[in-house]
Amino acid sequence: MRCPFCGNEDSQVKDSRPTEDGAAIRRRRQCEACAARFTTFERIQLRDLTVLKNQDRREPFERDKLVRSVSTATRKRPVTAVQIEKLVSGIQRQLETMGDTEVPSEKIGELVMEGLKGLDPVAYIRFASVYKDFREAKDFEDFAGNVTEAGKE
Repeated sequence: MRCPFCGNEDSQVKDSRPTEDGAAIRRRRQCEACAARFTTFERIQLRDLTVLKNQDRREPFERDKLVRSVSTATRKRPVTAVQIEKLVSGIQRQLETMGDTEVPSEKIGELVMEGLKGLDPVAYIRFASVYKDFREAKDFEDFAGNVTEAGKE
């Protein structure tokens, strides 16, 4: 593992343990050249995923991009980092087990919305406002009204 401080290729693992949700292994490492310590995470990846964007563009699936999107939607909400990690891990696992290596971005957006709906209604509306490209306040009203009505049933 390359040291992020000096770029040396050799580092020694000082400690390994599973993360709280058990979806990754957290490793504390020490660079053999500069003695700096840093943390890495090791995750199971079933297959490489490609995201099909609009206009037939393709780009590699980036877990960190998904974490950033969910984190932005849940900012200043009572949602923990562990809950975000569980949500993202669940979405990634669903995508990897679908059987296809190319996934439409719309499918990812729908899975995120489904997960956020059960996690936090405000985060759900925030994410939907970007995902569904709300243009004016009425779009928020209509969508929020549908969320409130669905919650009363």
